[in-house]
Amino acid sequence: IKKLLFIFFISFFITNNSSAEYVIDYYRWLLDNNQIQFLDKEKKLKRWLFDSKKLGERFKWGTNPSLEKLHYQVFHFNKQHDNWDKHIINGSSKPHKFKINLKEDKKKLIKSIDKEMQRSGLLSYLLFENDEIIIDKKSPKSRLGLLFDDDTKWTTASVGKSFTSYVVGQAICDGYIENVDVKLNDWPLIKNTLYEDAKLIDLLNMAAGDQKYSKNDLVNTRPKNPNVNSLKYHMEGHFKGSKPSKKKFNYGNIVTNIIINYVWFKSNGDFQKITDKVFKEKARIEDSIYFLKISNRTTRGMKDGIRYKYEVKDEDGPLRYSMELSRYDYLRVAKAMLDDWKNDTCVGKYLKTIHERRISKNRENYNNKIKTAYNYGRSYGGQFHFDYPGFKNRNIFALDGAYGQSIIIDMDNSKIVSVNGIHMNYNWHKIALSALK
Repeated sequence: IKKLLFIFFISFFITNNSSAEYVIDYYRWLLDNNQIQFLDKEKKLKRWLFDSKKLGERFKWGTNPSLEKLHYQVFHFNKQHDNWDKHIINGSSKPHKFKINLKEDKKKLIKSIDKEMQRSGLLSYLLFENDEIIIDKKSPKSRLGLLFDDDTKWTTASVGKSFTSYVVGQAICDGYIENVDVKLNDWPLIKNTLYEDAKLIDLLNMAAGDQKYSKNDLVNTRPKNPNVNSLKYHMEGHFKGSKPSKKKFNYGNIVTNIIINYVWFKSNGDFQKITDKVFKEKARIEDSIYFLKISNRTTRGMKDGIRYKYEVKDEDGPLRYSMELSRYDYLRVAKAMLDDWKNDTCVGKYLKTIHERRISKNRENYNNKIKTAYNYGRSYGGQFHFDYPGFKNRNIFALDGAYGQSIIIDMDNSKIVSVNGIHMNYNWHKIALSALK
């Protein structure tokens, strides 16, 4: 009875219904799994969980959140897209089986990884070298391991931007798109916007000239997050009649959503065939993975200060670059990229093209104190980060996503570091980038 009364108390005092649902489920999960260390002395939830303003996508925890806050955030992320529509790619009937040959001689690196696992939001660490996994670590059960394991489908965040680019390469190689220099003016969805005459390579390089309208999120519009509404909603509203500015690096989310939906448009009904070829046949993923799709269940339209829902059709641009997949499937996709590069396949040539066509990042966007793949890379091309200090003349492809997702591929030395996290408070430079040296 006390448990039921407390659940009613939660529902009554949390005004955000989706947050209330997560918190109720979290409370049940803690009790069912005997995780009472995350409850107060009376076995009730901590007071901070009732602040609905901070229980959303961004989790404003600061630079060094407590374990209990990281714990709830992992739980939230595991549930947040349960009701979303998805474009699903099923696992391969013959998934790639990694050779595992753990190297205990890398004591200094392993010690650093173990330290980060005990103090930060680091969830998973994989080091792949010479066709085998030589370091394999994940958060212990005493921290976050009960919520994150080998089967957990975890967010790519903006790592999904690079995965989207990989799909573009396959679409070009299969003849659906002519090349990286095509203009998008054959697509009615973006007519009368600044993107209408943009070249695909400019979008791939985040240099569409859209800086007046988009800076990571949308500028001067509500809602600002471009990932919660269809492209049609944004093109007929925020971008209608827009004109491009000077083409320069301007990182944002809307551009990659345009790219993935353009592939769908050009596929002539074969989008499933293209994505199956990339992930199921080439990467040989083990479990099903998916791109998220915006639908009438998830839209957050706004007019005259009033939120509303609306119907979303496939031709309206519902696809998001965001993906969810297991930690080993992360590595399988990265390995497929490495194999394409090394074998100089058609998609490998595409990867070499976007590397050659990369552009410098704006120096005002560079933060030397925060060392992540995004901030530390000097250039950008084809939805990848390039050119890292200390790696001159090395072909390093870096994929970077919010909350600590990171993949670094050393194309020259056949090395891959794949990292998942729930917060970027681990030492990325020390355990990820420097591991390639």
